[in-house]
Amino acid sequence: MTSNVLYYGDNLDVLRRHIRAETIDLIYLDPPFNSAKSYNVLFAEQDGSRAAAQIRAFEDTWRWDQSAAAAYHDIVESGGKVSEVMQAFRLFLGESDMLAYLAMMAPRLVELRRVLKSTGSLYLHCDPTASHYLKLLLDAVFGPDQFQNEIVWKRTSAHSDSKRFGRVHDVLLLYRKSPGAVFNVLRQPLDQSYVNKVYSRVDEKGRRYRLGDISAPGGRGPVYEWHGVTKAWRFTKENMESLYREGRIKLYPDGKAMINAYVRYLDENEGIPIQDWWDDIGVIAAPAKERLGYPTQKPETLLERVILASSNPGDTLLDPFCGCGTTISAAQRLGRRWIGIDITHLAITLIKTRLSDAYGDSASYLVIGEPTTVEDAAALAASDPYQFQWWALGLVDARPAEQKKGADKGIDGRIYFHDASESGKTKSVILSVKAGHVTVSQVRDLVGVLQREKAEIGVLISFEDPTKPMRSEGATAGFYESPWGRHPRIQLLTVGELLAGKGIDYPRTAGTARTFKQAPKARRVAEPSPELFDSDEST
Repeated sequence: MTSNVLYYGDNLDVLRRHIRAETIDLIYLDPPFNSAKSYNVLFAEQDGSRAAAQIRAFEDTWRWDQSAAAAYHDIVESGGKVSEVMQAFRLFLGESDMLAYLAMMAPRLVELRRVLKSTGSLYLHCDPTASHYLKLLLDAVFGPDQFQNEIVWKRTSAHSDSKRFGRVHDVLLLYRKSPGAVFNVLRQPLDQSYVNKVYSRVDEKGRRYRLGDISAPGGRGPVYEWHGVTKAWRFTKENMESLYREGRIKLYPDGKAMINAYVRYLDENEGIPIQDWWDDIGVIAAPAKERLGYPTQKPETLLERVILASSNPGDTLLDPFCGCGTTISAAQRLGRRWIGIDITHLAITLIKTRLSDAYGDSASYLVIGEPTTVEDAAALAASDPYQFQWWALGLVDARPAEQKKGADKGIDGRIYFHDASESGKTKSVILSVKAGHVTVSQVRDLVGVLQREKAEIGVLISFEDPTKPMRSEGATAGFYESPWGRHPRIQLLTVGELLAGKGIDYPRTAGTARTFKQAPKARRVAEPSPELFDSDEST
């Protein structure tokens, strides 16, 4: 089987059931957290039990409820340093949303350390709202001595804030599994203004250079007389003579030794080692091709830096909150194997679309956890109607409607397209997904919504085969005419038909019919990589 895997499900369950110990070389995680909420509200005491909220796409709030309390009890009862720090958090924070967030993160971080190789590293991406608590939690999981860096990423430009300094950065906490963790020194090119100022000399061959000090730092070096000057030198006398013969040391015109005399060529400078302040990677601009419309999307160049610094080609990366798949896309292009986990079918669909756009058939991977049969789909619909809805829409590359829960106005999803009949005009397919019993009334309602929205095509997706009255009602809507033919304005599709490969009949004009924004083609496609798991341990 392929070594690249995309899991749908709770990452804690996936980690425990599917990922073997010490199989991962690098972990990057950007766990969801609602930093836009009032900081004080996060610490408000929450009395009574609250039903676990439906986890929905882009919703990134943890709440103190029965589920959070159970997670807290489990991690505390497991003992050890993690238990101790969680008890301290509860004493300080009380039963707040912040404690709920930490209680949910703690067991996941424990599992992530378990799956990490001894040479592996973990980058946790967060904002300053919770970074100090997460750092203490990571100290408990990995040990304080395994902390490597608190990297500051300047994610946005300056902006005014009337009550405080502008918040413009995120934090990446870097921990290693052991002192033997992989780390590759990355360098930045020298700034041109610095080059012009410092490397101002040019030799007879046209090579730019500067002169460096050849005296010993702090006077700690061999002391001898050289060309009329006696002092502590950086090099031995033999090396000084050799460098002089090679033209790497200059003298004053009178033959006396210069202190600033060592020739350092520009073309030998590998650049400046990257530090823990990253202000050269901006957020994704609105018109950028890379931007996919996912609210928490990070720039791929940010993940490239993480991957290049802490892994080697062929290594395996894991992103347990993979969202729109930036880590996965960067890993694929840089020749790394990857595992992604997300709890929403919307994210899984977006990642599959992104990989297809960027790599075509070259991106080989498995998707585990998605329904593959009508029975699986029915089980998903029964346990989580919203996830079923997103999954069904994903089968036809439709975008979920962007209304609040309970206010969909008869529209569960949309597909936008263009054709040549009216140049430049955006047209749409509206979709309604029904998990239960369907009747002719649902078709009649869809016809009404189609007319109200002035859409071109309406689609009803259901488990049940449409009845004859339903088909007759749908036929009354007629056809949408395009340069590619006639398309029924009302189309009735079953889950079984979609799983068998049937799709919506609508104009697909040379790639211009797009629901999710198309990802740019990858600059380089990774070569196939070896197996990560034995087949009996990865399904």
